[in-house]
Order: sequence, then C-alpha cells, then structure tokens
Amino acid sequence: MTASATAGTLQSLAAREMRGGRLSTAGFLIGPATIFVTVGLLFPILFLFRYSLNDFKPGVLMIDAFTIKQYVLFFTDPYFTAAFYRTLRVAVVVTAICVVLAFPLAYVIARTQSRWKHLLIMLVVLPLFVGNAVRAAGWMTLFGNKGFLNVSLQWLGLIDEPLRIMFTETAVIVGILAVNLPYVVLTLQSVIEGIDRAVEEAAFSLGAGPMTMFRRVLLPLALPGFVAGGIFCFILTMNAYATPVLLGGPQFVMMGPLVYIQFAIKSNWPLGSAVAFILMAATLVLTAAANLVVQRRYRR
Repeated sequence: MTASATAGTLQSLAAREMRGGRLSTAGFLIGPATIFVTVGLLFPILFLFRYSLNDFKPGVLMIDAFTIKQYVLFFTDPYFTAAFYRTLRVAVVVTAICVVLAFPLAYVIARTQSRWKHLLIMLVVLPLFVGNAVRAAGWMTLFGNKGFLNVSLQWLGLIDEPLRIMFTETAVIVGILAVNLPYVVLTLQSVIEGIDRAVEEAAFSLGAGPMTMFRRVLLPLALPGFVAGGIFCFILTMNAYATPVLLGGPQFVMMGPLVYIQFAIKSNWPLGSAVAFILMAATLVLTAAANLVVQRRYRR
C-alpha cells in the first residue's frame, strides 16, 4: 500500500469519526426536546383521538367504545359545521389583512438605520405584554353601544343611533388582528433585514418603479417571511378563544370556544375531543397545503 493510499484511508476514517461525532452531538442536543415534544404533545393527541372514539351518555363522563358517532354528529349538525366554516372564514380574512398591514411597518423597521429603530421594535412588541382578555376588554369599551366610538360619533352628530359593532364578526376580526399583527410584523421584519438593500437599488437603477420592484424583486425574496407570518397568524386565529368569546358573544361560536363548551359546560368529553381533533387536523392540513403551494410557486 502506497503512502498516498494510506493517507487517503486515514483521512476517510477521520471524516467518518467526525461525522459520527457530529451526529452523536446533534442527537444529544435534540434528544431532550424530542422527548419533551413526544411526551407533551404526541401522547396527549393520541389520548384525545382515543377519547373521541368513545360514546357519551348524559350523567356519565364517557363510555368506552370504538365509534365515529361524534365525527358524524359534527359533520351533519349545522351548528357545528357553521362554527367550523365561521372559524375558517375569520382565519382567512384575518390572515390576509394581517399580512397586508404588517408589510409596510415591517419594511420601515427593517430599513430604518436611525437610533429610533429599537424604539419602533419596542412599540411593536409592547402590545404582547398585555393579555388577550385585557385587550378584548379594551375593545369592548370602544365598540359598545355606550362606548367611546359611538359616544364620539353621536356627539359629532354623525350618527343618530349607536352603531352595532359589539358581538359581530367585524369586532372579532378587529380584536384578533390586534393580537396577531405584532407576530407577523416581527416575522416579516427579520426576513426583510436579511435581504441586501443593494438588490432594491439595482432594480431602481434599471428603471423599475416601486411596485415593479416589489413584485419582481422584494416579494419573491421575502416570500418565506410572508408564508411563515401568514401560517403563524392562521394558526393563532383558528385556535383563538378569549377574543371570540368576549367580542363575539354567545351567538358567535368559533371552534376554540366550542371545544371549551363541550368539555367544561356540557361535560361531553368524546364530542369535545372530536371537535378538538378536527380543529387540529384542519389547521395542520390547511397550513401544510398552503405551504406546499407557495413552495412550488417559489421554486418556479
């Protein structure tokens, strides 16, 4: 065996040992998180699915069985299907509006070079220090029949009777927008900061206008941020609880409050488990489908 062959063999062995060391280190680092996710997320989901196959009898928590009765009830009862479509509609509307409103602010923060940048970021983060219930209560004082908005409009003579804003879909959308907007702004801002500003300047130097630059240059580069922010907003909206309850009222039922009603009020654990599992499955399927569609378009 020549010296060069021996050196090559030693290098190969060293490379294998290095790869093995990296794999063992990576396994050691991700092991605790994997165990935590498995125990804290996957097992409860499996138990939830198993509970959803049980039967329910008034006065009894649940009866062991293997039946899809709860799923059939959900998809055949107009009350439950209306709650599902209402949740889906609100989630789509909130996500679309949130992404549109978040981009200008995220772009300004990302491109600001002055000392006020940190202050702008703090102003975006500041609402996150307030709980959802507290913020919903604030919107209630604004949207109520005797709230600040209606009182001000009547005092100015613009309306004769109070506007009905509370306990409507509009109030719920506005309330959830206020909750989700900071998350989308921060997500987009971090992605836009990673885009070299020279790319935009090159587009302008080649004669592109602001809209053309956005459509042909900035949007494709920032698309992962739009996707991440949109998916984050969609998931938060699909699972919203406090805002729909406080601003939507008892007649405006979404999936999150519906799960609580079945578990805590009606004590129907099988149906509550089925509703929760349907909500989780619909959220995961829709977000995965949207991500795949955007990724295919992005690759083109």
